[in-house]
Amino acid sequence: MTSPVLVTGAAGKTGRAVIEALRARDLPTRALVRRPEQADAARAAGATEVRVGDMRDRDDVAEALRGTTGVYHIAPNMSGAEVAIGEALIGAAQATGVRRVVYHSVLRPQIRAMPHHWDKLLVEAALFETGMDVTVLQPGPYTQNLLEGLDRVREHGELRVPYRVDAPFGMVDLRDVAEVAARCLAEERYRGGTYELVGPEAVTAESVARDLGATLGRDVRAVRIDPADWAATARSRAVPEHVVTALAAMFSYYDAYGLPGNGRVLTALLGHAGTSVSDVFARELTKP
Repeated sequence: MTSPVLVTGAAGKTGRAVIEALRARDLPTRALVRRPEQADAARAAGATEVRVGDMRDRDDVAEALRGTTGVYHIAPNMSGAEVAIGEALIGAAQATGVRRVVYHSVLRPQIRAMPHHWDKLLVEAALFETGMDVTVLQPGPYTQNLLEGLDRVREHGELRVPYRVDAPFGMVDLRDVAEVAARCLAEERYRGGTYELVGPEAVTAESVARDLGATLGRDVRAVRIDPADWAATARSRAVPEHVVTALAAMFSYYDAYGLPGNGRVLTALLGHAGTSVSDVFARELTKP
């Protein structure tokens, strides 16, 4: 049997999507999850094996890496420990002799105004300095994230965002990201690259609202809410303070600049254009 690929952060939506894409290529995967109760989600996505451990613990990561051909590394979202987790991964890979790393970074990691982006840039730099076989993926915000407030959209006809509604974004379909991840792990020709992953067109909250309305069959309008009101609501829901702070910084940047990208790299990697926002909505919102 072929040795597995390790997927860290395997219980999250990105990890599960990557495991599913690897399974479609008949590549075995070993999932690293934080808690035992997350193992079933990784297995349901198609993980061949599951390990439970803490990504901040070099020994846990080393144990998960042993016997693998490489790793797709996804740090926990907004953890505040991105750099420490990256250092643990590097130490574990060096200790076990695993040299193949595909790192799940973010679009525009160079932006200091968004600390969780900047932390990913620091991890990228640390990985490059190891001399290991490193590939970096830099995906934009997932189109699927727009569906998380769908109940409000259906009930009130409003897509509410804490930044200006005409800010431009390069969004991407999570399935497209997972397909590229699987290709980078399976095929030699993608090794050593740093790849920006965004969809085929720039979008705004206004254009997204129109696409949602067309799919749902009702009028939907984009509404900018006060970021302070957003933060107060987040705190009332017990969102950790470091997450509120990081997201507030991100929304402030979005309000000023958006987060645009260019879809040509994703098109080249896939061999066809990435999936548009409207097509993702049509697929996700018309499931039986």
